[in-house]
Amino acid sequence: MATTPAPRNGETDVRLVVASSVFGTTVEWYDFFLYGTAAGLVFNKLYFPGSDPLVGTVLAFATFALGFLARPIGGFIFGHLGDRVGRKKILVATMLIMGTATCLIGLLPDYQMIGPAAPIILVVLRLAQGVAVGGEWGGAVLMATEYAPAGKRGLYGSFPQIGLAIGLTLGTGVLALLNAITSDAAFLSWGWRIGFLLSAVLVLAGLVIRVKVMETPAFRTMAAEEGTATVPAVELVRDKLSRRHLLLGMGSRFTEGVAFNAWAVFVISYGSGTLKLDRQPLLVGVMIAAAVMVVFIPVFGRVSDRFGRRKTFTTGAVTTLVLAIPALAALHSGNPVLITLSLIAVLGISYPVMYGPQAAFYAELFPISRRCTGISVVYQLSGVVASGLTPLILAYLAGRTGTTGILVYLAATTVISVVCTLAIRQSDLFDDEEVRASRPAKEVPRVS
Repeated sequence: MATTPAPRNGETDVRLVVASSVFGTTVEWYDFFLYGTAAGLVFNKLYFPGSDPLVGTVLAFATFALGFLARPIGGFIFGHLGDRVGRKKILVATMLIMGTATCLIGLLPDYQMIGPAAPIILVVLRLAQGVAVGGEWGGAVLMATEYAPAGKRGLYGSFPQIGLAIGLTLGTGVLALLNAITSDAAFLSWGWRIGFLLSAVLVLAGLVIRVKVMETPAFRTMAAEEGTATVPAVELVRDKLSRRHLLLGMGSRFTEGVAFNAWAVFVISYGSGTLKLDRQPLLVGVMIAAAVMVVFIPVFGRVSDRFGRRKTFTTGAVTTLVLAIPALAALHSGNPVLITLSLIAVLGISYPVMYGPQAAFYAELFPISRRCTGISVVYQLSGVVASGLTPLILAYLAGRTGTTGILVYLAATTVISVVCTLAIRQSDLFDDEEVRASRPAKEVPRVS
């Protein structure tokens, strides 16, 4: 890849990198979205008790959103460190932070036991989860994309994205199982806590894998030939193209973040709370859709290698919006089979058309020296509105206007994302697969 000597990367190294990326992001997303699922089923009752169930649900989702507010902080901190000292070193720290916070949530007494201190501590631990995820995604994605063979960046970049689907499958699956084998009283008392305490086992296994992974070839080559960026965030702001890509990247992600949190998080509380449906079929439906997502994320990551990131991502955005109409109708029908099939279609198959190529797409927005900071800011800062506020916004719209408001919001975010995605010029994307030592220090070849 470059003329500067660097440690050779055998097939075993690449497999280890893939395993580390998938397992690490799985643990992070399991912890993060376990909270999202529990917010609408447990936390609204145990930590935000009140006479109005809607108020408790809104407050619980507000703490869910706080995790997304903390993610940009984690993105800035660990993105900076990822560009300064390497992608690998930040990943162990983020996993430890996430695992510790999740286990402590599982041990946290409820409001009846310690009063207002319970929701306050819950908020602090949720913020810690947000910081951890904010730092995790950028490092894990670059470990995969910067190890990718020529012409397969979309495929390899999709591997850490699989962790989202597996983490969601495990998170909803564990709570669904615990809900099924315990009574309502037992589930609210101690059953839900088991899912959070299981994080300790997953974190330990993830750390064993991660400590064995070498730094990415692209970062080692860049550091040896050019040196790392002093303050990557400052260089991002100073560079006109990087500023453009920061804004367009965040705009392009709008509908992806909204779609996931609408169909994986909000749908559970909306169905069980507003529509008074049994929560078990909803949990199982989301779990099955997430399992299907595991298959289709790498499929569409590879499709993007063949047909381009922008085309693939835009197709996914439009398709997901179109499928939202029958999915909402199925939800209102109350039929468990129709609900599951609609979730498979919109979340399991259509959503991966966006999420599969996303990692490679955003990695190509920035040069190596400030890439970790760039993609972390794009993904995490946009996530505050696109992801974190989605359940809260949709809960409000559902209460005021029903499905009409939900569909209008989904349509508006889709339009924003499609416009921003198509505004990113193919000739402006960066590619480090053919870095040459003779190039000027900060010049990186672009994708033609």
